[in-house]
Amino acid sequence: MPIIEMHLMEGRTIDQKRRVAAAMTEAIVRELEVPITSVRILITEHGPNDFSVGGVTMAQRREAEAQASNAAETASRN
Repeated sequence: MPIIEMHLMEGRTIDQKRRVAAAMTEAIVRELEVPITSVRILITEHGPNDFSVGGVTMAQRREAEAQASNAAETASRN
């Protein structure tokens, strides 16, 4: 019984999660030759303060990107 865990940032729609689960199930059934009823997919969503890369949370990364974008806009106006 294949059990697949997906960790995603919050913000995907229910339809997107359904489509990816269906696509993954199809691929697993085809490639592992298992019954469709045996495939389990767990989707866990994480908020921007609950996920980090290199010690920087996604919230911090987004904040830094916004600041850089604002600085670039201000510089282009001058």
